[in-house]
Amino acid sequence: YRGGGASGCSLDAEGLMRPFNFTFATDPAGAVQAATGAAAAAGGAASGFVQYLAGGTTLIDLMKLDVMRPAQLIDITRIASPQLHAIDIGPQGLRIGALATMRQVADHAGVRRDYPVVAQSLQLAASQQLRNMARVGGNVLQRTRCAYFRDTSWPCNKRTPGAGCAAMEGENRWHAVLGASDQCIASYPGDWATALIALDTTVNLVGSGGPRSIPFAQLHRLPGNTPHIETTLAPGDLITDFVIAAGAHTRRSLYLKVRDRESYEFALASAAVALELDGDTVRQVRIGLGGPVAVPWRAREAEALLIGKPLTEANATAAARAAFAAAKPRTHNAFRIPLGQQTLVRALLQAKTMELVA
Repeated sequence: YRGGGASGCSLDAEGLMRPFNFTFATDPAGAVQAATGAAAAAGGAASGFVQYLAGGTTLIDLMKLDVMRPAQLIDITRIASPQLHAIDIGPQGLRIGALATMRQVADHAGVRRDYPVVAQSLQLAASQQLRNMARVGGNVLQRTRCAYFRDTSWPCNKRTPGAGCAAMEGENRWHAVLGASDQCIASYPGDWATALIALDTTVNLVGSGGPRSIPFAQLHRLPGNTPHIETTLAPGDLITDFVIAAGAHTRRSLYLKVRDRESYEFALASAAVALELDGDTVRQVRIGLGGPVAVPWRAREAEALLIGKPLTEANATAAARAAFAAAKPRTHNAFRIPLGQQTLVRALLQAKTMELVA
């Protein structure tokens, strides 16, 4: 960690300057020490008080909108640790450092061959310019694109606990039908996280108590009554890398994304699927859903219906219905249920006919 650093300002909604301190870290332990120390100095303030900065493609936008108001930014891009930068493929699986860029992972020949769903989910996300900048560790922590969250003139429980949710009776075409609550119906916007949850990814972290690992499925929290608490990370926790175990299903995998326009758009519905087949019969299947979901979504009910059965259109359709059985639509987003079902059916049938690259 390098002390001192610099200071800067961001503009609030009225054009007034909000000061913040800027420092940088040169190793993971130093980054965690700086973050936890700053939070402690603020009296145990919420994690939003201190933010790590890497690509900054979400954080800087939200600071400009006055939605996020960190008092301390810690630049982690100078950390040289291979654990945070490397992309390694071996017999045990795939390890991706949190500071690898989206482009580096998407373009990696081994990832494209052995874990195509991972590469495709990144290739279909954002623009090439953003993929050059954005780091995969920050990508999984990106925040909702709900217009009411991003416009501080509207009440939002995710931004200001107890304020209310304007999306409930507002324009909610882009909002969640799976995992939402009476306090928040915002959707999770990411693509890569959909692939990670489908592949049972492990997240490695370092925090004030040292290193630890958690299943990716435990990283994000459902909104419930506390939509402003979006992850299980403690203040100062730093994601170091992601690990995906090798398996026969990873090569027969794909990511299918349906959106209003073909590029630089968020998903109306998406599906990440990974299959192991014995002829036409499903031996293993992993399904992640994106688009109208409050958090990255694993469709385990759909998986259970497919195991041991031929992968026919009829069986895929039954699985897709099971995947959305708990959906709760609002006024403008009900169309995303049949769209999500059709997207999953297409993804499963396309994965079945994939030609695996040697």
